[in-house]
Amino acid sequence: MLPWIALCAFVLAALALDLRGRGGSVMSQRAAIGWSLAWTAAGMAFAVPLALLGDGGRAGAYLAGFLIEKSLSLDNLFVFAVLLAFFRVPAAQRERVLLFGVALAIVLRALFIVLGAAALDAFAATTYLLGALLALTAVKIARQTDEQIDPDRTLALRALRRVVPLARGYDGDRLLTRVDGRRMATPLAAALAMVAAFDLMFAIDSIPAIFAITRDTFVVFAANAFSLLGMVSLFVLLNGLLARFRYLNVGLAAILGFVAAKLLLADVWHPPIALALGVVVVALAGAALASVLAERRERTARGGAGGPGRLLSSR
Repeated sequence: MLPWIALCAFVLAALALDLRGRGGSVMSQRAAIGWSLAWTAAGMAFAVPLALLGDGGRAGAYLAGFLIEKSLSLDNLFVFAVLLAFFRVPAAQRERVLLFGVALAIVLRALFIVLGAAALDAFAATTYLLGALLALTAVKIARQTDEQIDPDRTLALRALRRVVPLARGYDGDRLLTRVDGRRMATPLAAALAMVAAFDLMFAIDSIPAIFAITRDTFVVFAANAFSLLGMVSLFVLLNGLLARFRYLNVGLAAILGFVAAKLLLADVWHPPIALALGVVVVALAGAALASVLAERRERTARGGAGGPGRLLSSR
C-alpha cells in the first residue's frame, strides 16, 4: 500500500500546487511553456523509481502508457475548448474549471481502472472486446472532421439539467446560486461537470489502450494521473495552435490501431515495449510534420493566388 499512498499524496500535492495562484490571474504563454515542460518531465521521471524498485520492464510499460495517454489528451483539448466557449467561461475561471475537472476525472478514472482490471481477470473475452472498441475508435478518429460538438445536445448536459436547473448567468466563482428564491447551478458548475463527464468518456478509449500495454493497475493509474496533471498548462499553451495540427486525428488513429491489433492478437503476437514507444513517437511526429507541410503549401498557394494582402488576411 505504501507506493499507492505515496502516489496519491503526490497527485494531491501537485493539484494543490497547480491550483495556487489561480484565483484571478490568467496563465501567460511563457508560464504555460514552463509548467508543461515541468509536468511532462515529472511524468517521464516517475519511470526512474519504478525501475529502481521493480524492473526495467515495468518502467518501460509505464513510459509507453504515459506517452499514449499524453498523446490522447491532446485530442481532449479540442473538446474542452468547445465546452469552455459554449458556457462562456470567463478567462480568469477557465483554468480553475479545467483543474477541478481533471481532479474529479482522476478519481473517476481510478474507479474505472479497478473495474476494468476486475473484468480482464474475470473474463478472458474482455481483451477482445476492448480491442474491438479501440479499433472502432481508431476508425472514428481517423474519419473525424472539423465539425464541432454541440454540448447542448449531449446526453451528459441533458442529464445534468434533469438533476438540477441551470441558471443563465454567472455568480462570481460560485457553483450554486439562488434565482427568485430557487437554488440553481451556475454555468460554471455545468462547465465543470461537462469537463469531467467528457474526460470520463475519453477514458473509455484511453484506459483500454494502456491495458494493452500492461495490466499492472498501479502503473495504469500512475500513467493516467501524470498524463492529466499538466492539462491546464497544456491547454493554455496549445489553445489556438490545435487548429493547425490538422492531422492529429490521423496520428492518434494510428496509435489506437496499433494498440487494438495488440489486443486482438494477444494470443499470437507479443510486441516489445520499445515498439509501442516507437509507434507513439513516429505517429505524432509524422502527424505534426504533415500538418506543417500542408499549412505551408496552403500559404504558398494563397500568396500566389491573392498576393501579400490575401496572405496577411488568412488565419
